[in-house]
Amino acid sequence: MNNDYKMPIVLIGNSFKYEIEAVCKLFFHTQRFDFSDNIADAKGADFIIASCKNSENKLLLSTEISLNGKVDHDHKILPLNTDKKNAEHEICRLIYHILQRKTGITPPWGLMTGIRPVKKVTELMAQGFSHDEIKKRLEDHYELSDKKFRLAYETAVNQLPILDNIDRSAASLYVSIPFCPTRCSYCSFVSHSMDSAIKLMPEYVTALCKELEILGRIVRDIGTKIDTVYFGGGTPTSISAEDIRRIMESVAQNFNLDSIREYSFEAGRPDTITEEKLRIIKELGADRISVNPQTLNDDVLRVIGRRHSGKDALKAFELARKVGFDNINTDLIAGLPTESAESFRNTLDTICELSPESITVHTLTVKRSASLFENGNENMSNPAAEMVDYSIGKLMDEDYLPYYMYRQKNTIDNLENVGYAQKGYESQYNIFIMDDTQTILGAGCAASTKLVYPDGLIRRVHNYKFPYEYINQFDQLMEKKKEITECLKKISSTTLK
Repeated sequence: MNNDYKMPIVLIGNSFKYEIEAVCKLFFHTQRFDFSDNIADAKGADFIIASCKNSENKLLLSTEISLNGKVDHDHKILPLNTDKKNAEHEICRLIYHILQRKTGITPPWGLMTGIRPVKKVTELMAQGFSHDEIKKRLEDHYELSDKKFRLAYETAVNQLPILDNIDRSAASLYVSIPFCPTRCSYCSFVSHSMDSAIKLMPEYVTALCKELEILGRIVRDIGTKIDTVYFGGGTPTSISAEDIRRIMESVAQNFNLDSIREYSFEAGRPDTITEEKLRIIKELGADRISVNPQTLNDDVLRVIGRRHSGKDALKAFELARKVGFDNINTDLIAGLPTESAESFRNTLDTICELSPESITVHTLTVKRSASLFENGNENMSNPAAEMVDYSIGKLMDEDYLPYYMYRQKNTIDNLENVGYAQKGYESQYNIFIMDDTQTILGAGCAASTKLVYPDGLIRRVHNYKFPYEYINQFDQLMEKKKEITECLKKISSTTLK
């Protein structure tokens, strides 16, 4: 694949770049695009033209698409007063249908390009629509497949009891440990190998604890309750047991954890998990952890750059049980390079035998910053859809219910990431982060604070992505905390009224 090539997309009379690109990505997952408003740029064997024009007091939408030198086109006439959102959706539908014909691909989520398909279902439920009405609306508007609607609807049903009990006056706390032993080939997260970060670790831990102290003071002064705590990364257990203790003690000292509903810690990669670390994590309050092998196939683990074996993952799980954890999540990835459908089935079946309280099935996403992007087209030719279909049936048969879901760009076969849990073991933090209904306070390098105002406005405050920036520009970063203070005050005053 030529990563330098950009397919020309010419927009005439519209500025629908974002959504048109999202629709094109449904068919060309790793393709790059070059947008312009000059018809002369529509040249070569491949190009797309999307036009919106006033024609005889009507709105004429038209599109012309050339693939491999073969041209196809379509058009639609709408009333002149059609709003921008509907015009955008209809021109995307024209592009979708042409690409569907020319590529032979029918995306299972249809025209739905957003990352939160379940939210569309819960919104319609809240408006009082029935199952059949919701199904018709989503199928008509997005051309959603029947099996994906069923998955989204069932996920929404399982979320509702938790969503109904969200304390919107409270906040959750996310603590970022953005370090890993090595960088996996599929990874696009801002995480840093321990080899390069080890010298920065003492300063990083000091800065993180200082930020936790500042956030804790804000929360105490305003009287905001902390609802859930989540340690993520990276791989939080890639740091030393001593540093884990220091950071978790800082959380306990600066926040009132007496009434929190959930405390999660991503133990993550099995090669970083030790009994000492697990005992500290449990001692200092975490009641839910993740052990994330991604696959139990040793050959695949080597291909993606993991240093542990499948047996190591099973031992780490057993160790967590020995230490006393009774709420364990396990992450798997469907579609990893060289993984066969049979190999994935064997992994999932083995994990089910362990009976973790929750299992999250991700689908491989090929991001530009991941090394796998180099061979993007090759990665798209694997049995990910077969793996995902098997996981849905297998996990539901084992009494695991889908409870949260999100989608990402460049995901193989336009599939999804789904969290499944035994009844009563759904991660509340995972639902909160997807539903956008509770403020999430982010601490640490690459963490993001999501402020949810009483009127529904959402603002994000981003920490620096790299450890040296986070350390060296810490004082400037803390200036951003003023907005957090103002948001929490507004939430508190609204609640008191």
